Amino acid sequence: METHNSTCPPPMKATSNGAFQHENPMDYALPLLIVQICLVVAFTRFLAFLCRPLRQPRVIAEVIGGILLGPSAIGRSQKFLDTFFPKKSLTVLDTLANVGLLFFLFLVGLELDMRSIRRTGYKALCIALAGITFPFVLGIGTSFALRATISKDVDPGSFLVFMGVSLSITAFPVLARILAELKLLTTDVGRIAMSAAAVNDVAAWILLALAIALSGNNTSPLISLWVLLCGAGFILFAIFAIKPLLSLMAKHSPEGEPVREIYICITLTVVLACSFVTDTIGIHALFGAFVAGIVVPKDGPFAGVLTEKIEDLVMSLLLPLYFVSSGLKTNVATISGATSWGLLFLVVFTACFGKILGTFTVSMLCKVPFREALTLGFLMNTKGLVELIVLNIGKDRKVLNDQVFAICVLMALVTTFMTTPIVMAVYKPARRGSPYKHKTVQRKDPDTEFRVLACFHSTRNIPTLINLIESSRGTRKRGKLCIYAMHLMELSERPSAITMVHKARNNGMPFWNKRQDNEDQMVIAFQAYGHLSSVNVRPMTAISSFTNIHEDICSSAHQKRVAMIILPFHKHQRLDGTMESLGNSIHTMIGLVLSHAPCSVGILIDRGLGGTSQVHASDVSYNVVVVFFGGCDDREALAYGMRMAEHPGILVTVIKFVTPPGKTTAFGAKLVGVSANEDRKVIKVTDGTTKDEDKEEDDQFWSEFLSVCYKSEDSMVYEERLVESKEDVVTALREKNKSNLILVGRMPPVAPLDVRSDCPELGPIGSYLASSEFSTSASVMVFQQYNPKTDVHPLVMEVSDFPIIPDTPKHPV
Repeated sequence: METHNSTCPPPMKATSNGAFQHENPMDYALPLLIVQICLVVAFTRFLAFLCRPLRQPRVIAEVIGGILLGPSAIGRSQKFLDTFFPKKSLTVLDTLANVGLLFFLFLVGLELDMRSIRRTGYKALCIALAGITFPFVLGIGTSFALRATISKDVDPGSFLVFMGVSLSITAFPVLARILAELKLLTTDVGRIAMSAAAVNDVAAWILLALAIALSGNNTSPLISLWVLLCGAGFILFAIFAIKPLLSLMAKHSPEGEPVREIYICITLTVVLACSFVTDTIGIHALFGAFVAGIVVPKDGPFAGVLTEKIEDLVMSLLLPLYFVSSGLKTNVATISGATSWGLLFLVVFTACFGKILGTFTVSMLCKVPFREALTLGFLMNTKGLVELIVLNIGKDRKVLNDQVFAICVLMALVTTFMTTPIVMAVYKPARRGSPYKHKTVQRKDPDTEFRVLACFHSTRNIPTLINLIESSRGTRKRGKLCIYAMHLMELSERPSAITMVHKARNNGMPFWNKRQDNEDQMVIAFQAYGHLSSVNVRPMTAISSFTNIHEDICSSAHQKRVAMIILPFHKHQRLDGTMESLGNSIHTMIGLVLSHAPCSVGILIDRGLGGTSQVHASDVSYNVVVVFFGGCDDREALAYGMRMAEHPGILVTVIKFVTPPGKTTAFGAKLVGVSANEDRKVIKVTDGTTKDEDKEEDDQFWSEFLSVCYKSEDSMVYEERLVESKEDVVTALREKNKSNLILVGRMPPVAPLDVRSDCPELGPIGSYLASSEFSTSASVMVFQQYNPKTDVHPLVMEVSDFPIIPDTPKHPV
């Protein structure tokens, strides 16, 4: 029996009386814990920022951060450890970290739907079993090598099981995040990987329970048997007693109504009570929280509300503490000498070899294509937090010593870090689609259906967007107007974000909001407008990182065969009239969509078209101005203006700028524009004496406009303005700065009006119209017409025999 050490420091008091009372707050538990949390969160988020270009999940940054703060790097300074992580504070730190871990495992259980696991196909089940069996067997073989060298004085049975489990785990939450980031979650590979990982997750917890039962201080087989039987009894109790209680509360939480606070309180208390029971049994408190999460009903808003209440606090503040707690136990310096480094290589190799070979072999037997089978092998090799949990439990139970623990932590880090770059190199599924005809607003047959993909990312865009749609529908003389309203949501590390992406449509496109429990209330405004008007409005949501959300936008535009994409500008107007940036990510997204769009693009600078609310059809009264210099983009703006003129409440004024003979709108300057593919090229401007195809098309389309204009003088007027300098152009435009909407081409052949603009993607006229100096009331739409000659790197390859995917899913999401 251990004797009490008389040199053990006294327990820390909770709070200090402050520095003015000559007390150091760092000697007291609460202020020290606050400093630890702030240090850990700031450091791990900084590392996550550095890892972002490598497209690594945040768990990588948190594991690295934990190791760096420990004795492997920064913690080599004893003064640092004594100041920020003294030994007397570690009990409080570990306790709070484990509380966060309890609720994280509860969230993992909430993500796992046992019904989907029961429906797992034969193929995914075989792959999952192979992904567990092969590395488990190799883990047993590795355990013999470790016991013969650096881990001689451990119980062979529990050590064997712990090594097998640590090598055979696939991190379900981390894998889901990687698949969502790489846009593979709803591909065939992603679906198989998620199903196999879910089965693997449940099997890993069963194996871990077995390992814990075998690793108690009392090595009697009877004790281990009792632990397993009591664990099985607890699972049955959770299914037949706790689940009905949770189902009753979920039933009394109807859609659209807030979940009662008492229900949340009861559920969180049940999670803690289950954790206490499993800890008392001798398995681990984490099992109780995990089982409680699994038995929570997944239908209705109840599970979603629970996730919202817990995830931010747990994921942002408490969970990083667990990685630091693990890092403080990890000392990479213990891996020294040829033997230790050889064993590290052996463990990493066997972990990768077992997972990849086992998954690849069975996938090939199940007739999965070679490249997809290899991709599955690397995906199933993902480790993460569950791996650290296994290793920490093994270390706490004296099954793993410091050296083996450090080796296994580095193995988990290496295998997870390599997943994303290797999968990106091995497997990039080609997006294919059927070719379609109408990719521009300007077309020979104006009576065909006009399809638009309208994107928005916040509520402030919605009223203007709906008013713009209402203005574009005309008097129904032309073909039907179909609007796809896409809500752009940034993919976060939240479990709820992964859950939403996982509900995606089967073809891998952004998913349809067919059910009311999708937690995306922004689309309701579009649904209501669609019901009240004769416009066909179909809301949808894209959840992705803003660094590559342009792929979702362009792929969806091609799949839905739209003629134009409407994008929100990256600046919004403040109350004082100045334009404020919403961030560089949206700015970058606009440039990428312009480069890869399969159709025309319109960038909407929103200054409150129609006010801050939806305007009824009978109340529409707008003055719309079309600026026409010439060129394909200006023709597209004019074509859209002609369409808007069909609405009885809209007056369209077209201003055609002309120059004296021998002069051009370049006004002597050499025009260099940024094209859609970001190449700087010289814009040729005809002086009227040479033959120019663009000039011929301008003249032909202008004559078509004039014929339409004469027939509808009440809704369309035009004027020609003779300009001899940029100042004349500015003066003419300023006369129209009180209009409701101005339509302009992106790259007309004209000298830039605002040389100080930071928005070159809007072109020489658009960048001036978007400035606060021009107007604070006129919204602006900048058009880029689709040009097949510049579409040299399309995101979607057109295949003539590719089946046309229906606009609505066969089965509700």
